[in-house]
Amino acid sequence: MEMHQVRYFMAASGTLNFTRAAQHCNVSQPALTTAIKKLEGELGAPLFHREGKRLLLTEFGQTMRPHMEQILDQTDAARTAAQNFRLLDKVPVRLGVLPTIGPLRFARALATFQAKHPGVEVAVREGKLDELVALLEDGELDLAVLSAPGALPESLRATPLYVERYVVVFAPDHRLGALDVVRLKDLSGEPYVDRLACEMREMVMGVCEARGVELYAKFRSEREDWVQGMVLANLGFAFMPEYSVTLTGMVSRRLVEPHVERTVSLVSVPGRQHSPATAALVHTIQAYKWPG
Repeated sequence: MEMHQVRYFMAASGTLNFTRAAQHCNVSQPALTTAIKKLEGELGAPLFHREGKRLLLTEFGQTMRPHMEQILDQTDAARTAAQNFRLLDKVPVRLGVLPTIGPLRFARALATFQAKHPGVEVAVREGKLDELVALLEDGELDLAVLSAPGALPESLRATPLYVERYVVVFAPDHRLGALDVVRLKDLSGEPYVDRLACEMREMVMGVCEARGVELYAKFRSEREDWVQGMVLANLGFAFMPEYSVTLTGMVSRRLVEPHVERTVSLVSVPGRQHSPATAALVHTIQAYKWPG
């Protein structure tokens, strides 16, 4: 069975006239009737019969019509999908993002991308570092925005985008507001809200222990919005990347002695061929002028 045979059959079953069907398909009537007879031979039963001058579908033809229509619909859908792929239209890019990445800052880069490629869909998936690395390696993600305290697997390539400092955040009436900067020793014994999702948490805790800074968190959460909400409610301070602070009203101070910062990178699998949409997103993000 060939696609032109299916098209000829659908045209003939719709017009019930071989001449008009041939005109609709832009072929000669003999070519159309020959193709339909060949199709009937392949299927093993007649699709049409004549009653005088009338052309009618046989019972077998009526049975086959919805199946033929489905074949045409699927073919058209496949052709549209292929065209959209070439034109970067309606092709989702699967982007993994750490929950600690500041959404407002990164969303501005996505807005720049959308302005250049309005037909591309971007699906953002949030996850922990190990989870996103595994999804990227398995091909479940196209790209990921990560910050890793240690080295990433050799199977991945990381392109640095920007560096951000860690700050201390607290409620407006907190005593730390009287300081221009906050030293780690200033925090010993202060009520503390623990950001369990922070990829640098163990490193920061290790530095505190090494310097004799006592931190005990009565409140903790894996969700960044809950951490910020509890800080704003004056349940304690928190360490945060400076561009991850999203709640209005919180006060922040630079953390010094020690100075802590992280590098945010766009991560991909080297050697894996990108779709045109993914390649366009990579180019836009790498060329974006990150503030600060």
